[in-house]
Amino acid sequence: MEKFTVHKGLVAPMDRENVDTDAIIPKQFLKSIKRSGFGPNLFDEWRYLDPGEPGQDPASRKPNPDFVLNQPRYAGASILIARQNFGCGSSREHAPWALEQYGFRALIAPSFADIFFNNCFKNGVLPIQLPEAQVARLFDEVHAFPGYQLTVDLERQVVVKPDGTELAFEVQPFRKYCLLNGFDDIGLTLRHADKIKAYEAERIASKPWLNNRLIG
Repeated sequence: MEKFTVHKGLVAPMDRENVDTDAIIPKQFLKSIKRSGFGPNLFDEWRYLDPGEPGQDPASRKPNPDFVLNQPRYAGASILIARQNFGCGSSREHAPWALEQYGFRALIAPSFADIFFNNCFKNGVLPIQLPEAQVARLFDEVHAFPGYQLTVDLERQVVVKPDGTELAFEVQPFRKYCLLNGFDDIGLTLRHADKIKAYEAERIASKPWLNNRLIG
């Protein structure tokens, strides 16, 4: 998992409340047995005018010119601001996969659905909760100033606006530690690889029958 320390990026506004995980990545794309390739289908039903299916070439699709991520001023955005209860609905982990694979490193909203919020941390995306008034002001500034960028400093736990104003946010210490070091659940386990190998070697030496395999 990619480390998250300080990130500066273009901001895109998702001006909708209660954006659910089926909107973030529609159900037909859950058929994939891979954990990659979801970025082109992020917000698929809003991004395109025609229905999409897994494996379809995005270049063959009809983009919706009114959808925010299809507007040239937001091309390359890596920070998404949203309204209340972002990521609600079913608990599919594909939603943060799609957001991360599209290029988003941080999400800012007044509130997130709990399971989605947890899944973001496990997949290298930082969800930041700010007061509704602060988020509303960010929407106003993003709309008013093309090319609007924010800097997210995880170590200091602040979002820095272009004028230098800092917006403080809370993050649970263990989640912060994992993001700063790029540890997902597997990465956390692999920190103890030497101890695991030593245990397995001792186990086989003391109980060799556990290593026997039936041949039938």
